[in-house]
Amino acid sequence: MAGCGHRYLTMPNTHQHKRLLLLAPWRRTFQWLTTLTIILLPWIQPDGVSLVRIDIPSLSLHLFGQVLRIQELYLLLIFILATGAAFLFITLVFGRLWCGWACPQTTLTDLAEWFAERLKLKLLANRLQGALPGKILAHSFYLLLASLVSANLLWYFIEPQRFLAGLVSGTLHPGVLISFLVIAAIIYLDLGLIRRLMCREFCPYGRIQSSFVDPATLTLNLPEKEKPRCIRCNSCVRACPMGIDIRNGYQIECINCGRCLDACRQIMAKRDEPGLIYYTFGIDNRGVKGLLNLRVLLLGLLLISLLSALTYATLTRTSASLKVSLAPAAVSRIVDNQQTTLFTVWINNRSTDAQEYQLRVRAPGGEPLEIRGQTEQIPVAAGGNYQLRLMVLSPVSNQPIMVEFQLFSSHQQPVATATAQLSASAHRQ
Repeated sequence: MAGCGHRYLTMPNTHQHKRLLLLAPWRRTFQWLTTLTIILLPWIQPDGVSLVRIDIPSLSLHLFGQVLRIQELYLLLIFILATGAAFLFITLVFGRLWCGWACPQTTLTDLAEWFAERLKLKLLANRLQGALPGKILAHSFYLLLASLVSANLLWYFIEPQRFLAGLVSGTLHPGVLISFLVIAAIIYLDLGLIRRLMCREFCPYGRIQSSFVDPATLTLNLPEKEKPRCIRCNSCVRACPMGIDIRNGYQIECINCGRCLDACRQIMAKRDEPGLIYYTFGIDNRGVKGLLNLRVLLLGLLLISLLSALTYATLTRTSASLKVSLAPAAVSRIVDNQQTTLFTVWINNRSTDAQEYQLRVRAPGGEPLEIRGQTEQIPVAAGGNYQLRLMVLSPVSNQPIMVEFQLFSSHQQPVATATAQLSASAHRQ
């Protein structure tokens, strides 16, 4: 990047021609890679499960082979906190670089404006100007693009194969269909009418970022020491998609896209001089060392801690969960000198494969208790829940006792436990 001293790349030939190092090809490549990742991620389904998907019916989050359910609130809480910390850390260090290089709004707007230029249309006052056939083609493209983006967003909630099959056959759930149409309409209006106004006037990220600006935050600026060399060509102003003048200093509307940097380099190269605009860590160009300040270090430490905790908690959690409670309105009874208690049991399979489980119950001393009900080969689908009722037979006791329910895999490996209390009061039958 600029500010590091490498403003030209020297080509290895006899004439030693110089080629400008422009950021536009790098930015476009990064945008395409980011876009393809977002589009293809729902299609990557090892073992038939999406790498990233929010499954509303089961209230679970599929995250790179792991399934986080609403019952595991502590994991979801850590995930949300880690996401928030990452957002703040990236903002504190890189400023609005996200806006100019990775934000889907910027990528879609760039694509919309590129297509309009191919049709010989111009943008004046944020409106398309040109021949009517070109406008129709442009808006048709915007509608098609909006439909793709809307579908891609829903693929993170419903498998893309099932979504497309339902859309083609007309059997898509009404809620999903309405969501698809509403989202597509909003995105179409954004591409057709709003575009850069979203970044300049409506997006809250720029305002949030302004409150997190640090003396070492990455910024795009024209240093004071370079201003005397400025030839007032206004190329940086014409190149700016946000319509600002970087010569006036830092402005929150700047999305750090680097277009002004490229424009300045191209103009100054004709004078055999380097460009005037740089990416710097802080307006006073403190360099990478400027990041070694208390705010950045504390936030970075918090982010690392949260990610470590999330990774550890996710990888070490059991593959199944077991929940036990007394059956509603059930009363313990004494039958043939044995106390019988009815329980409701819930088994949750957290793995991505269907499993069969065995259930055991033991008394405080470790001796097994007799169970009436299904205890062998209990089938639970991948990521599914299974509910059953069991009757536990135990010795008559004048005191409440705690018993332990044990869940075993088909390989007789213990995977989950739960405890329950047997009441001392019982009715003889």
